[in-house]
Amino acid sequence: MKLLHPTSLKLDCESLKGFAVTLHPYDVKSEIPEELVDAEILVTWSNSASNLSNAAERMTKLRWIQSLAAGPNDVLAAGFQPQVAITTGSGLHDRTVAEHTLGLLLNAARRFYEMRDYQLQSKWAQHLGGPQPDRPSDKFTTLRDAKVLIWGYGNIARTLAPHLMALGAHVQGIARTAGVRDGVEVFSDKQLPELLPKTDALVMILPGTESTKHALNSERLGLLPKHAWVVSVGRGTTVDEGALVDALKKKNIGGAALDVFEKEPLPAESELWKAPNLIASPHAAGGRPQEAEVLIADNLRRFLAGQKLKNIISRD
Repeated sequence: MKLLHPTSLKLDCESLKGFAVTLHPYDVKSEIPEELVDAEILVTWSNSASNLSNAAERMTKLRWIQSLAAGPNDVLAAGFQPQVAITTGSGLHDRTVAEHTLGLLLNAARRFYEMRDYQLQSKWAQHLGGPQPDRPSDKFTTLRDAKVLIWGYGNIARTLAPHLMALGAHVQGIARTAGVRDGVEVFSDKQLPELLPKTDALVMILPGTESTKHALNSERLGLLPKHAWVVSVGRGTTVDEGALVDALKKKNIGGAALDVFEKEPLPAESELWKAPNLIASPHAAGGRPQEAEVLIADNLRRFLAGQKLKNIISRD
């Protein structure tokens, strides 16, 4: 049984030896070599669309794909047969995305982006330095006592929340299932109309599905306080970018920090580039799957034993 692993990521292949499979590296930007198309297991990371569509067409014996992405939209769009099991890299990006999100929140609160703009003009941003009001109610200037609402309360949110709370933030979550998770109160999205008007920073970590498309629309943006910031690190399709630009231009919200966009790279003609108080991050939050070998080995063990795979996607 052959397992194909990508050369786009340095893996500790020694930790994967000892299983009843042979390990074969492959180029994620080229067609699958003829001698490898009979593989039954495919590990993917940053594969090109042409590589995946070629694999879907020619790898007729394929039984399982282990994507190392948290949301493998590329694999799902490639056209693999429905009997092929697809598992995600959920959990591999928790620390990196949480760290990046924290950075964006601090950037927004302490206005580092504006300081940089002044620096490039060799100007002293006097209004950002010197004596400042402590935690004004009409501005987002610190995480201390800030009300942070995380929409999409999964693994990344659970990693992020303790860091926010350590800095004094009051954290709440929104998820499909309400409850208390590690001391954080999580609500269903039906309660968004009650929660958004009390939010200083809205962190969006939603997956990109039909049900989440433009989840943050003009109506919901209108519920946020005028000083509130939006931070989006999930999928770009979850934010109505036109409505966001409009809200920023009209100063209906304090600002936005986006790491994901509907079209990537963000087109040069996009209004987001010059929207006031917008921080554009080039999908940089993740991109570094951590301990991928542990997940691959765990699922490989399950696969060979005929057990349920971890992070499997329902393809019904």
